[in-house]
Amino acid sequence: MSWYYDLMPYHLRLQTSRGKVQVLQEVVFMSQYDAKHLVPNKMRDFFCTINLDQEEVFRTQVVEKSLSPYFGEEFYFEIPRTFQWLSFYIYDKSVLQKDLRIGKVSIKKEDLCKYTGKENWFMLQPVDSNSEVQGKVHLELKLNELITDNGSVCQQLVVHIKECHGLPLINGQNCDPYATVSLVGPSRNDQKKTKVKKKTSNPQFNETFYFEVTRSSSYTKKSQFQVEEEDIEKLEVRVDLWNNGNLVQDVFLGEIKVPVKVLRNDSFQAWYLLQPRENGNKSSKTDDLGSLRLNICYTEDCVLPSEYYSSLRNLLLKSSDVQPISASAAYILSEVCRDKYDAVLPLVRLLLHHHKLVPFVAAVAELDLKDTQEANTVFRGNSLATRCVDEMMKIVGKHYLKVTLKPVIDEICESPKPCEIDPIKLREGDNVEINMENLRYYVDKVFREIVQSSISCPTLMCDVFYSLRHLAAKRFPNDPHVQYSAVSSFVFLRFFAVAVVSPHTFHLRPHHPVSFVKLCSVLLIIVRSVYLGRHKLLSVVFFLKFLDDVSSTESREPSGLSEPIHLKEGEMYKRAQGRTRIGKKNFKKRWFCLTSREFTYHKQQDKEPIFTIPIKNILAVEKLDESSFNKKNMFQVLHGEKPLYIQANNCVEASEWIEALCRVTRSNQKRLSFYHPSAFLNGNWLCCKATLENTVGCAPCTADVPADTHIEIDGDRETERIYSLFTINMSKLQKLEEACGSIAVYQGPRKEPDDYSNFTIEDSVATFHTLKQIIDIVEKLNESHEKYRKKRSSSAKYGSE
Repeated sequence: MSWYYDLMPYHLRLQTSRGKVQVLQEVVFMSQYDAKHLVPNKMRDFFCTINLDQEEVFRTQVVEKSLSPYFGEEFYFEIPRTFQWLSFYIYDKSVLQKDLRIGKVSIKKEDLCKYTGKENWFMLQPVDSNSEVQGKVHLELKLNELITDNGSVCQQLVVHIKECHGLPLINGQNCDPYATVSLVGPSRNDQKKTKVKKKTSNPQFNETFYFEVTRSSSYTKKSQFQVEEEDIEKLEVRVDLWNNGNLVQDVFLGEIKVPVKVLRNDSFQAWYLLQPRENGNKSSKTDDLGSLRLNICYTEDCVLPSEYYSSLRNLLLKSSDVQPISASAAYILSEVCRDKYDAVLPLVRLLLHHHKLVPFVAAVAELDLKDTQEANTVFRGNSLATRCVDEMMKIVGKHYLKVTLKPVIDEICESPKPCEIDPIKLREGDNVEINMENLRYYVDKVFREIVQSSISCPTLMCDVFYSLRHLAAKRFPNDPHVQYSAVSSFVFLRFFAVAVVSPHTFHLRPHHPVSFVKLCSVLLIIVRSVYLGRHKLLSVVFFLKFLDDVSSTESREPSGLSEPIHLKEGEMYKRAQGRTRIGKKNFKKRWFCLTSREFTYHKQQDKEPIFTIPIKNILAVEKLDESSFNKKNMFQVLHGEKPLYIQANNCVEASEWIEALCRVTRSNQKRLSFYHPSAFLNGNWLCCKATLENTVGCAPCTADVPADTHIEIDGDRETERIYSLFTINMSKLQKLEEACGSIAVYQGPRKEPDDYSNFTIEDSVATFHTLKQIIDIVEKLNESHEKYRKKRSSSAKYGSE
């Protein structure tokens, strides 16, 4: 069972008007499984990092004393910036010294699609400084014709290096970059150098260099100027970026090469992504470093304006009304996808967004129950119904889990007691009776918190459980327990149990203790025995009352109104708000917490807040230019007092915080329309040079995001994903359409059942009608996407991103 969608609950979108195409950033889901045969060849403590180019965005927990560590962690995130490489670094954890990088796996952005959706073993490559590059450079190139004093024609190359963006940090600090610009040929290497820019990852060079291009013959003033083809083929412009090391060796940051032949006699400018050196990352010892097993799912969405999706969206939303449900567009989607989960992710979110999920789940659950022969196997498989409920609980139940389980999980983690009761695994001095008592105490406490939490269960979950309960009772009227097992199979086995086993998956804890698996195992045994009437520790009455409450449609107090909804928390850096004059150095690590009522920061987690901003007082949340404090991944929270400047740990985290803050403050009445992209320092705004601190902003605020703080869904994007799935599986749709046609025409015994035996066809005529609609809609969307692709390719230039 995969539970990855909840790991990155806030989706970053490029803000564009609805009349234009939205090219949304890429989404990556990764399962990190294990590594094997790592060096050095002795037991060590290993961990793995996930990097966009050179920027670390995630880190696994440390696996101790192993040569083949099993990580078993999943990450889901949206990529908020341009990148070239998705990289995985294996580290040897050190206590007293710097962690040692053992090796890496680097996959080019263009190659990610080759590995998506399947497990692959990757050989670790050595970490070579010549291959560790990121960023881009902006160049303008031009070939000029000059006439000298003696009347001859001289050919001149003009290289204007404007700026760079996104250079890596060096030892955790902004680099001191400079560039060398060379004209390279078979017998020449003319090189020039820019000035060094201090402490910046986005240097502004704005320097121009002139090179005389070698000619094969002399030209007179009256001759036709033309560059010889053989000269053009041999020359290239090379730009190398370096970090000035002062007293140590300069560090290579990347290079680009542009053949002079692409210029001809025209001016040319573009952004170029920095590349590693050609001899970088080559070693004869790569086989000795070990290997890493990964499962990567990479998607890139190109979302058209909303009106393009109206036909497909309406067809999907009518699915719950189609009889039989197996003839609906939503059900057909799950049938043609190789992995049903690919279909469930966007489908549940789209139906949830339009308030159509409950009737659809009821319809597919009823179909599921038709094939269930025994009451004790109700909703135990991975059917479309169970997967839809799984995904629904992860989306709407985040706050419910935190309110119910986080306090008790924190207590267990912060004051752990030994719980090992396996005689083989007992350590010397352990007492199995004491351990048993500890385990019983933890199980009792967790169970009690769960059965007392029904008032906090989201209404949508209750509505779904109500439908499932009554459908199960209708299917097995002679079994008094089936109505409870139908609900407990979801709320316990697929919701609370998974959260107890993997609290880090639901952001309840950074990493999970291994002992939680044992705790969960005992908890599940108790749950199963309770509704069978065999449990003696806890009252059966409490358990059944809990199941009654969470599957009731009676009016209840909304869980979001009695207490603030916990939205996000984490450790970041904040700048002092004007208390000292040495602001550039006065950045302190703080614990930040966002709820539906306030935004706070604390000296440490679980400490009282040092500073609190009520959500209603937040006027805007925007990115902050790196030039303000020479720090990356910064954003600002504008409120009644001085702006709060915050630095996140990486670009993904910064985007998540900005998205979460924008979402919860969207409905504020006093939101600003303009803001200052840079800070107010030394008596003026760095962006517009205005000297008054209360001057109106000089840049428009970014567009609003959806206001729903509970469920953050872009309906058009989910519909685009469903369209993509239909497109990928078009051959199956056509095969299914042929099968329906043959069944409808030929009523005798089925021939060649392999053509459609894997599909559920209850009503061939209704299914055929839906399939025809799907295929027609997909073909029209194909035409719209093709027009966009042609337009995009015609406007692309050499070197542009």
